Amino acid sequence: MEFKDSSSDGGGTIVDSGEKITQMISDDTWKQLGKDIKSFGPTVIAYQVTTYDWGSQNQQRAAYEKAVDTAKDAGAKVVFVSPPPIKIDKFYRQHEAQMRTAPKAAAEVAGKSGGTAAFFDAAQLWGTDASAEKAQRAADGIHNCQQGAAAFAKWFTDKLGEQESFTPASVDSWAQESWTGDERYSKLGCAA
Repeated sequence: MEFKDSSSDGGGTIVDSGEKITQMISDDTWKQLGKDIKSFGPTVIAYQVTTYDWGSQNQQRAAYEKAVDTAKDAGAKVVFVSPPPIKIDKFYRQHEAQMRTAPKAAAEVAGKSGGTAAFFDAAQLWGTDASAEKAQRAADGIHNCQQGAAAFAKWFTDKLGEQESFTPASVDSWAQESWTGDERYSKLGCAA
């Protein structure tokens, strides 16, 4: 199985809440998704619900339904993944309620998709408490370090492999590679 990384550093969202920031980010995300579908032709599109999926439940649901329709039109499925638990700081406080409803809206859309979408609850990996060791957050309580990224990658590919009937690459084949020394981790105070 081939893989194309189209993740967004620092967030990303497909939900346009009407706020300037989410309008800009969601617009960029949808444009990039269209380009990726055209160039890559995916069979599965994974979308991790983000801390920027602000908006009403109706706005969230509409964006997730659009993702399902977009994938279906491309001959693909969507896998929504719940976000990790994070520390609610001053920046996120005003959006805390919306951040709680987003995974619920994604799970609801997946449940009504007739098999075109699935929802993976990452609480199985991270738990629900951002301050717990299990959450594997960096010192800021929001981002994760290499160990958390590797744990997520293993958990996610195992779940997706079960769903899509493939065997994920061995952790030994990727976990000790150069990505672990990326400067983004040192900026977060993560050990190399």
